[in-house]
Amino acid sequence: MVTQTSLAALNAQDLELELTWFTRLLDTRFKLYFQQETEYNNIFEVTPPDLTQSNSCYADFISHYNLSFAERVTIILGLTAHIRPQILDVFFSKNEFIERKLTEFGGMQLENDSNFYPTIETLIFILAANNLQLRFELQALFISNHFFSKHNIFNFSQPDSLLKRPLLLTEEFLSFFTTGEPYRPEFDSNFSAQFIDTHLDWSDLILHPGTISQIEEISIWIEHGHTLMHDWQMTNKLRPGYRSLFYGPPGTGKTMTACLLGKSTGRDVYKIDLSLVVSKYIGETEKNLSRIFDQAQNRNWILFFDEADALFGKRMESKNAHDRYANQEVSFLLQRIETFNGIIILASNLKENLDTAFMRRFESVIYFPIPRTDERLRLWQLGFPKKAHFDKTLDLNKIAREYVISGGSIMNIIRYVSLLSIKNNQRPISHNDVINGIKKEYTKEGRSS
Repeated sequence: MVTQTSLAALNAQDLELELTWFTRLLDTRFKLYFQQETEYNNIFEVTPPDLTQSNSCYADFISHYNLSFAERVTIILGLTAHIRPQILDVFFSKNEFIERKLTEFGGMQLENDSNFYPTIETLIFILAANNLQLRFELQALFISNHFFSKHNIFNFSQPDSLLKRPLLLTEEFLSFFTTGEPYRPEFDSNFSAQFIDTHLDWSDLILHPGTISQIEEISIWIEHGHTLMHDWQMTNKLRPGYRSLFYGPPGTGKTMTACLLGKSTGRDVYKIDLSLVVSKYIGETEKNLSRIFDQAQNRNWILFFDEADALFGKRMESKNAHDRYANQEVSFLLQRIETFNGIIILASNLKENLDTAFMRRFESVIYFPIPRTDERLRLWQLGFPKKAHFDKTLDLNKIAREYVISGGSIMNIIRYVSLLSIKNNQRPISHNDVINGIKKEYTKEGRSS
């Protein structure tokens, strides 16, 4: 098994070879451009290193996308600015007659940073110099359906001119090409989604058999959806991606199920609390959602929208501007959901809270009920720590029969009584301890015991 440390070492080894090649290529471009002596007639004679036998992330990327010469130069140019910026100092050369930098080099400098950062103009100068036909052809690297854009490899801003756009790798691929570690954006004001995972396994999840059966449908899509869409050529007949609604009382396993779907299929799960994303300010909700979807597109993430009622509650008649805008927010999210090519799960406590017009938007609608008696018993039996000791008065069968509570509530009670036991020198947990824990949970939920 390749460790993260060895991945970083493999990447470093291959990138040293790639930087040596790029430095020679850059030197050749300048000599050809300024009509100095060089062993090459054009830069395409400067052969890149053969990395076909390497197991580095960088080599895998080259192989996976079958990079052309121009695409490979684009990637290493974007990387050089981060890992060996001094190579690009040559672009600070000035026109000796007018004492300003040469416009054809492109490039930019970031605020409070003296380094040279390449733009698309920089790349086109390296690859084409003054060859107009080649310059025009190279612009195809930056159209929307090229994998550079589709797979978020470069962080393209949108100035008026294409050539002025900075050639900056996204954090995800910069991390992938260097340390080999997956990049996960952090939850902040610019990204209202939080990475979630679990140390548990499917065997720890106790659900109604009907619920489990429906969850398996999502797993089947994740495993075979690509074959259906592409090998069976259904892309023109079916929407991309998969959408599911999880509904049921709190604590019945909705979030855990989303985590386990991600864990079992190798996909990151990001939780979006819609009650936090929805803003009272006009336009802010759409901006918040756009940032999430733009980051997630083509990344094989599972997006888990919690508290879906916050935005997907029953739509109202547009009596005023506020109502019209609220409905506009819903329409925006629905549009992004329907065109998203990954997995989307919306969670709600009550299906009745949601507009029935939304139901047809989902490939599956899955109910998470309060566990039945036998399921509650298993939750009690499996939930306690192995070091827990029990008083002979504790009757879990009776508790499971008499107290109808969710799995989440059961775990809260187990935490309470276990801590109580530890506090009291690991005193055995009694029947009364658990009953008191249940009463506390009922009080929290506003229920009578």
